[in-house]
Amino acid sequence: MQVFFVTMTFETGNSAGFLANHMARLFAAGLARRIQPLGLAPAQFMVLLVLWDGDGLTQRDLVERLDVEQATMANTLARMERDGLITRQPSPTDKRARIVRLTDKARALEGDAKAAAQAQNNAALSGLSAAEADQLVDLMRRVVGTMQRRA
Repeated sequence: MQVFFVTMTFETGNSAGFLANHMARLFAAGLARRIQPLGLAPAQFMVLLVLWDGDGLTQRDLVERLDVEQATMANTLARMERDGLITRQPSPTDKRARIVRLTDKARALEGDAKAAAQAQNNAALSGLSAAEADQLVDLMRRVVGTMQRRA
């Protein structure tokens, strides 16, 4: 098996890291503009996406699934609780853990928030064919997986 390494200069236009970071910031800014009328921030939206898939997770579960720092998650959850999006209840099986649950307010935002995110994705990928967009997403998943395995 041959292994090939791509040599790139660290000029901004050739650096995968720079481009990924720049693209992520542009996506986040576009998403923020689209979900702001719903009273959401991007970090809250990411937590909601996970909870809409499976309500009743612990803060630790959310940290692991979103790959963020514990302190960052604690601050995000505190804001979400203040904004009436979640409740935190003691875990019946672990005295130290609290279960994060969606409120009716958060459940009611799901359709509009996901539509806003889809609109942002559509706008960002509009310069690509459907096959190219699928390929980009596949390549991004592979890079993320590689980086997670090496972390």
